[in-house]
Amino acid sequence: MTTTRFAPSPTGYLHIGNLRAALFNWLIARKAGGTFILRIDDTDAERSREDYVDAIREDLEWLGLTWDREERQSLRAARYLEAADSLRESGRLYEAFETPTELDLKRKKQLNMGRPPVYDRAALNLSDADRDRLRAERGGHWRFRLDHGRIEWTDGILGPQSIDAASVSDPVLIRGDGQMLYTLASVTDDWDMGVTHVVRGLDHVTNTATQIQIVKALGGQAPDYAHHSLLTGPGGEGLSKRLGTLSLRDLRAQGVEPMAIASMMARLGSGQPVEVAASLEDLVADFDLGRFGAASTKFDPDDLTALTAKVVHAKPFAEVASYLSDIGVPTATAPAFWAAVAGNLQTIKDAEGWWALCHDGAAPVIAPEDEAFVREALALLPPQPWTTDTWSDWTAQVKSATGRKGRGLFRPLRLALTGHEHGPEMAGLMPLLTLKKL
Repeated sequence: MTTTRFAPSPTGYLHIGNLRAALFNWLIARKAGGTFILRIDDTDAERSREDYVDAIREDLEWLGLTWDREERQSLRAARYLEAADSLRESGRLYEAFETPTELDLKRKKQLNMGRPPVYDRAALNLSDADRDRLRAERGGHWRFRLDHGRIEWTDGILGPQSIDAASVSDPVLIRGDGQMLYTLASVTDDWDMGVTHVVRGLDHVTNTATQIQIVKALGGQAPDYAHHSLLTGPGGEGLSKRLGTLSLRDLRAQGVEPMAIASMMARLGSGQPVEVAASLEDLVADFDLGRFGAASTKFDPDDLTALTAKVVHAKPFAEVASYLSDIGVPTATAPAFWAAVAGNLQTIKDAEGWWALCHDGAAPVIAPEDEAFVREALALLPPQPWTTDTWSDWTAQVKSATGRKGRGLFRPLRLALTGHEHGPEMAGLMPLLTLKKL
């Protein structure tokens, strides 16, 4: 059975960048009728926060990305210790004692000599006495000893991959303070939980090479890996400095629709045009990982505005009835109000402003040169209640009486009644309007 996972660290809010991994893995699982696991990577007790865990769940549910089961890495510490012991017994995990400063000096020396800054494995040459002495002075960290040779796999997006293990430092799996790092926990979990496919960002390619060796050293089988392109800004700039403003909760607060986000992320970088899907089920049916490439993918947050508007325009009344009630639109009036304003909204929240205009009336806007015309037109305006025919009947009468037509006729009247130069069709809006005294 196809099993995928999304493993966020609860050290911050989900943002548009790490959403792609969640969405791709969810789409793969759902298309195959498999299992999608939400795995909370909370091994860093100092930085992990429970409110971030709640926020991750909330964001995924808002997007409709439901999970089949949830795992917490903080509850699996004993299993990671067992995996570490297994690697020690097989001679693949060794203790090293260099401080960050010492490692930095080594890297600089290697670079100055024109060599790649790869860990020199000096710790493997320590005697037992040396280890005892160093262990008494400082905490040791534990590195996985890579088998030097080429690490090869067929990537679901990048195609055949080959990395020389000798060009990569032996990864640290356990810090000096005893904390299990992401690599060991992730590999152990993927194997134990039967994860068959892992989709993540291009920046994890080297991690994948080392993880393939680790899982094999543990007696397991590596999942199928795929690495999607990284998002950049519209000008090709990195998104890292903007991710704080691109968190899913901030986008939600701005009124961005979840289907706008999902539709964009499911197509961006695939070569297909970004279009609003009618449902997540449609995204599942259309998804093909093979369409995506490795080239950096430009993301413009402004594009979400246009997609959100399309989503809002297509919403049936039943989907928005509860929201309209919350902003004070009477039940009897709500269907007509939605029919009138839906096509003019950028976000669902814009409906609140139009209801305020309808309920409270708008401050009229009348240009000096139009004052006499507006007074004459309002004298011809029939008393309320108005109907959907009132606008056409009234403007026809005003046109006949004043000779005005086109923009010179309609624009001043719209401004006088709504205070806005543009907006919903007046035929549908007029029956809802409260007219302020001019």
